[in-house]
Amino acid sequence: MPAEIPSPQCSSPDCGVERFLLLLDGPWATLIVRELLAGPLRFSVLRSKLKGISAHTLTNRLRKFETNGLVTRTVFAEIPPRVVYELTPFGASLKPLLCAMNDWGMAVPKDVLDRSVRREPVDA
Repeated sequence: MPAEIPSPQCSSPDCGVERFLLLLDGPWATLIVRELLAGPLRFSVLRSKLKGISAHTLTNRLRKFETNGLVTRTVFAEIPPRVVYELTPFGASLKPLLCAMNDWGMAVPKDVLDRSVRREPVDA
């Protein structure tokens, strides 16, 4: 049985949701992890899979993930240098969560999604 969602009064170190958001904050975080779940990728390939992300944002996210132990960065001594990013086992442990997010997102009714894409208020 899954753990209960903590109350809003839960303090950061004791709240799993807040701990998750400390590691995976920002609009691109889960999408980067989603792409790396398929296996190691070079920076340019990863960026091409994430339409609209800037090189600066991707670099910053990957550095943060590396610092937090979610991603490894391997530099190959080649000319030109080749750098590959890969999820660590800790990062790969996010797979069930992203699969659940995908399942939930795919179940969203089309009219709700259309409203969201058009940014219409719910009462419209």
